[in-house]
Amino acid sequence: MPLLADDRAEHLEKVKAYLNTYLLPHEINKAEGLIHEILDLKEEKNAVILGHNYMTPDVFYGVSDYVGDSLGLSRHAATTDASIILFNGVHFMAETAKILNPEKKVLIADLKAGCSLAEAITAEEVRELKQKYPGRPVVTYINCTAAVKAECDVVCTSANAVKVVNSLDSDEVIMIPDGYLAGNVQKETQKKIYAWAGKCMVHELFSATDVKIARKQFKDVTVISHPECKPEVTKEADFSGSTSQMADFLGKAKTNKVVLLTECSMGSNLAKDFPQIEFVSTCQTCPHMKKITLNKVRDTLKFEQFEVDVDEDVRAKAKVALDRMLEIK
Repeated sequence: MPLLADDRAEHLEKVKAYLNTYLLPHEINKAEGLIHEILDLKEEKNAVILGHNYMTPDVFYGVSDYVGDSLGLSRHAATTDASIILFNGVHFMAETAKILNPEKKVLIADLKAGCSLAEAITAEEVRELKQKYPGRPVVTYINCTAAVKAECDVVCTSANAVKVVNSLDSDEVIMIPDGYLAGNVQKETQKKIYAWAGKCMVHELFSATDVKIARKQFKDVTVISHPECKPEVTKEADFSGSTSQMADFLGKAKTNKVVLLTECSMGSNLAKDFPQIEFVSTCQTCPHMKKITLNKVRDTLKFEQFEVDVDEDVRAKAKVALDRMLEIK
């Protein structure tokens, strides 16, 4: 729903106060003007804005109606009365929103905001895998194209990958496209996993050495990694989980110093919710996520440009794989 005038003023004051930690005064003034424009456009066009956890704080907190991981955001979109969904994330996420919301107009602020994992495998390569390992169910990480989802039996997220794999009535499973996620799942299941060798260009940069250096440099630090990291990295960490699970963990953890082995904006956005925690040491930036800016968000809404569509046959097949995941308790 659009912000009321009084609520908007309060919202902008909170956003400005938070952005003061990251931006220069002239940058904050520019951001404030763009946020005003975007909120006006959102109300005028009956649009809902979804903000992925890897968005910069001005986009994440400034204009988003819902924030979170890609699947959680798509679920929100499925229940909205808005006519337009603007997904501030990368292309496969907007595709997922379209798969679940075929009747709505889905936009993305930059069509070139891609994903190294989504680019790591094609639908044809999935078909070849199924010929190589006949009869094995195919689990695909949600970080893939709609065409790839359409060739698979079930989708998983980093939060539920183990549960999805264990739910299948087969002792052997094909898992795509993230080889490191598959390796981390393999440690927690008795099933044999045939993995594809895709990698996230952000998370593959972290090493076990990073963890050891952090522990030497910072006393009593808690290390949290994403399961897209190498298995040897997650082994060294205190906790490994999806972006939503990281937030849940921090809400319960008794720690005041954290190293996050994930995309940089995740730490920036969590810092607002956990001001008592100091986020230290390394992070890596996703160049695709950073293509989404307030300027582009404003222009996308203004001109209703960069619509994301999915062929209906592909969409219907991909939705079957998504629905199967959603049915797993």
